[in-house]
Amino acid sequence: MQNKLSDIERQRIRIALVEDGGTADVTSLATISETAEGTGTLLAKADGVLAGLDIARHTFLLYEVLHGKESPIFEFTDIVSDGDQVKAGDEIAIIRAQLRTLLAAERVALNFLQRMSGIATLTRAFVDAVSGTSATILDTRKTAPLLRPFDRYAVRAGGGTNHRYSLSDMILVKDNHIAANGGDIRLVIERVKEFLSTPDQARVPVEIEVTSLEQLETVLRFGNGVIDRVMFDNFEIGELREAVELNHGIFETEASGGVTMETVRQIAETGVNFISVGALTHSVLALDISFEIEPI
Repeated sequence: MQNKLSDIERQRIRIALVEDGGTADVTSLATISETAEGTGTLLAKADGVLAGLDIARHTFLLYEVLHGKESPIFEFTDIVSDGDQVKAGDEIAIIRAQLRTLLAAERVALNFLQRMSGIATLTRAFVDAVSGTSATILDTRKTAPLLRPFDRYAVRAGGGTNHRYSLSDMILVKDNHIAANGGDIRLVIERVKEFLSTPDQARVPVEIEVTSLEQLETVLRFGNGVIDRVMFDNFEIGELREAVELNHGIFETEASGGVTMETVRQIAETGVNFISVGALTHSVLALDISFEIEPI
């Protein structure tokens, strides 16, 4: 699985390097010869799913660009690929470059790689947990600020699917939007319909959150031609099953709110189309990966 870096991703890696490097890596300046070369090996220290190799590669390369280096050698050899399952002790990649580059860029590269691999690992666990059902695991916008491109890629590497990227990608009517309209879901639907009929307004997907079967019945009555997906927020399993049956395939369905490894299979077996899991990106447990350097 390859990830072609966007301009935004390159910019954010650059910012991370500047943040981490300050004015100079004074430790390496004090202890490492400018011309010294070496290899650095990325090693898995725990079992998991890998994500972020291209980000790590670009981190080392961009460090050299930022510091005006013309390294006589730079090699980045992948041993595994993003999306692969790795075990503790597996070699992930070997980098050959100037030692100052390896030492100065390693922390930023590892920060990206460990976080992304942690997301991919958890995503794979959720995807495996619903295997054999029709449910698709989705991420949410609960990403670390400025890291959304990396977090979302990691979800894909783990076998999950991305929800909307930003507020402009979808009309997603949530409880606060409904509350702001006096709790009147029918009024909200009418306002969405009017908005989408505005000249030059591109059609975007429309999802609406409901918190009760009564609200769902209103959406079923008035949402045809406007609503694409209904989100069932914090429904108990029995109520969720009833909601899916009541919907009867009219709209796409999504379950959300407090989804855990202990509950996701039961949720999937109700027949919902999608399950959104905020924990994929808001509660990341980084995959333990080390970087071992040897001089040449």
